[in-house]
Amino acid sequence: MRHPFLLAVIALAAGFSGAAVQAATNARAQLDVFARNLQSLSGSFSQTVFDANGRRGDTSQGTLALKAPRQFRWETTTPYRQLIVADGSKVWIYDPELEQVTVRDQGTQEAHSPLTVLTDLSRLDHDFRSSEEGERDGLQWLRLKSRGKDPQFEYAEIGFDGNTPRRMVFMDTLGNRTEIAFTDWQRNPVLSSDAFRFVPPKGTDVVGDAGTVPAGH
Repeated sequence: MRHPFLLAVIALAAGFSGAAVQAATNARAQLDVFARNLQSLSGSFSQTVFDANGRRGDTSQGTLALKAPRQFRWETTTPYRQLIVADGSKVWIYDPELEQVTVRDQGTQEAHSPLTVLTDLSRLDHDFRSSEEGERDGLQWLRLKSRGKDPQFEYAEIGFDGNTPRRMVFMDTLGNRTEIAFTDWQRNPVLSSDAFRFVPPKGTDVVGDAGTVPAGH
């Protein structure tokens, strides 16, 4: 399965909404503005993974759709196809070329992830130690380090401009780095509930507990 850093997806699995106000001066303030009254979001992403030696891997591109409180759709279109859907109770990771989907209960990998920051700012200080990292590449950066005993990443950073997250960086505990750039944000679009529902296509190998699969699939 080609999901070198699924946390990079999970970290954005929620609804957002930004208020049309003057840009805040630091990253935490911009996060506060961005998350205010947020219900849904859609956009495009470009994701690149670097190994511990700084060697650059493939860059993948695609689209995402997010809806509060716990639904998301992350669809990679190039250089390969992959779909990740969180429906509120299950997370589905579908590889059409392998005709395989991996499913798990939603929540097992969400604890102490930046997801809690973007969906519920009250969890920020409870689950993370945060620090202002100042300006870099024209963005204001906020660094998050999990307070959990077994963190799934060394740290995560969110880069803001104009009260909007433009980039995210994740450093895992092995030194691998994932960088994500976001474009074409649409705030509070009307999203179909079908966008956050996954039914394994006929003939797909299901790995994990999918629960009851609709008849005929």
